[in-house]
Amino acid sequence: MSPLLFLILLPIVGALLAIAGFPARRVAIAAAAANVALSAGLLFSFDFTASGYQLVTSCPVVPSLGIAFTLGADGLSLAMLLLSTVVTLAAVCVARPPQTNSAWFYTCLLFISAGAIGAFASVDAFFFYMFHELALVPTFLLIGIWGSGDRQTAAWKITIYLAFGSFILLIGLIGLWLAMPVGSRSFDMRVIADQARQGALFLNDTSLVLPWGWGTIHGVQVTYLLLFLGFGILVSLFPFHTWAPQAYASAPAPAAMLHAGVLKKFGLYGILRLITPVFPPEIASQFNTFLLVLLVGNILYVGLVTISQRKLDLMLGYSSVMHMGYIFLGLLAWNEIGLTGASLMLIAHGLSIAALFALCGELRERTGTLDFSDLGGLAKPMPALGLLFGFATMASIGLPGFANFAGEVMVFFGAFSAGVPAATGFNAFQITTVIALWGVVISAVYMLRAYRRIFMGPVPERWQSLADIGTGPRLCIIALIILLLIAGFYPQLLINTIAPALIRL
Repeated sequence: MSPLLFLILLPIVGALLAIAGFPARRVAIAAAAANVALSAGLLFSFDFTASGYQLVTSCPVVPSLGIAFTLGADGLSLAMLLLSTVVTLAAVCVARPPQTNSAWFYTCLLFISAGAIGAFASVDAFFFYMFHELALVPTFLLIGIWGSGDRQTAAWKITIYLAFGSFILLIGLIGLWLAMPVGSRSFDMRVIADQARQGALFLNDTSLVLPWGWGTIHGVQVTYLLLFLGFGILVSLFPFHTWAPQAYASAPAPAAMLHAGVLKKFGLYGILRLITPVFPPEIASQFNTFLLVLLVGNILYVGLVTISQRKLDLMLGYSSVMHMGYIFLGLLAWNEIGLTGASLMLIAHGLSIAALFALCGELRERTGTLDFSDLGGLAKPMPALGLLFGFATMASIGLPGFANFAGEVMVFFGAFSAGVPAATGFNAFQITTVIALWGVVISAVYMLRAYRRIFMGPVPERWQSLADIGTGPRLCIIALIILLLIAGFYPQLLINTIAPALIRL
């Protein structure tokens, strides 16, 4: 039996114990800590010289449709599993038990973790999809029951948007399955990639003549667009991004940490697994201009909207959406350095946004407000929280020394070298890269302004006796920042882990 199965089962068992009446917080922390230890052990014992998936276990479920419960891991998925377990531990440690139904609160957190871990450990695309859907239900409950502000609207909005994106993605997965030769159809990602390399996919491709002289569209193009847009909506690709800021602002801090830091990476990880190794560059290049325009919307438009925010939670929500544009840019570059940078940013953004939402939750608990106009000078009564927020702010901006900087630099280099060289001037990728660089300036503006308004200046009288951040949350956030610094000063540590998987892709 693969140890990956235990990574999925541990949070589920912890959730069941919490429901059964055991101390929910202690059970959740114990399950999350055990998962961190297990995922770290798997990473250190992994054989990076071997190719392909390791720790594979498989159980046929619907053999006639090629559906099997298959788990496996390579360097990329192991890095995502470690991210999932680390953020889960931080989330349950910073969580404050609600006054009612605290057992169900921690149960929902653990089920989100189980869903994310199951998705990253799945080799079968059907279960990859289903584990993500499993994690969406507790997300809805956490926002709708224990959220703040207009939580009901936020809960329904995120549910409708993500259900729509999941539906489009499911149609794309079915289209990919139908593109395989009859008799060899499977949802196994290894089989799909092998058939793509052998040219066996879309051999019987159909075409449709569009009306009004718009030309002809082929099945392979439709499948590519369905998959990319399905994953894109789940990742808040512009203009399907409006669900994310409101949901994160209304969600309890641990739920925002798990969704923004881990579950949101499902779509980007899916692009790496199901689009990059399957569709040839000539297919992807037909839609590059369209997709580049969308990601510029993520970086510039959403970035400017982020500057206009007057509350910390909404600002962080829009900031998370904005940074997805950089990762999309690296994925569209379709070269090794761009894909490596995008993968590195998956980890870096997950750690930094989790730290920021944890600190945001601590501020909300102590002050009852996140409006910039009500805050100020908090570095004096809360020096530890101010220092940690400063580190997380610099990581989010992409200051050298943090993993975010290494990922962004690789994305920019990969994107600038992508595409067909233009006869005169810049090509579309180079123009987009130049535009995207302004996003770094925008992110510095809104993050530094937020830090100044919250922590600098005179202290209002009502905040002079605020308690500083507690020991437990402080240690968890320090751990996240240390990981960002380790990967920032020595990014080769992560690159050596994920690069063999990306080269194979």
